[in-house]
Amino acid sequence: MAASDTRARGAAFEAAARTYLEARGLRLIEANAHFKVGELDLVMADGDTVAFTEVRYRARSDFGDGADSVDWRKMRKLARAAQAWLLRNPTLSQRPCRFDVVSVTGSDDAPVIEWIRDAFRLDDL
Repeated sequence: MAASDTRARGAAFEAAARTYLEARGLRLIEANAHFKVGELDLVMADGDTVAFTEVRYRARSDFGDGADSVDWRKMRKLARAAQAWLLRNPTLSQRPCRFDVVSVTGSDDAPVIEWIRDAFRLDDL
């Protein structure tokens, strides 16, 4: 699969995750926030809480679902990106924050979405 196809597929799964979360009352603050230390797929508002949301896709579950691929290195990278985002958005930095993971499996036309709220905490690192 070409890199552009992979990016397009990733964008489609992120859009599906966003739609899924919005249908459950969350509101998009920002998508694909890039920093030197990492990237945040979705930054969502869940009431007053800022939810830094990592979207992971796995076509096959031989080695677990997408959430299983969020190891301590990825968690640390997400935490650093979240810190950078909060520095860039000081008006939201006093709100409660959490890290969610949306695991997407299945096919492009019928994705299966699992939302793991509060998937990890900074003290897990």
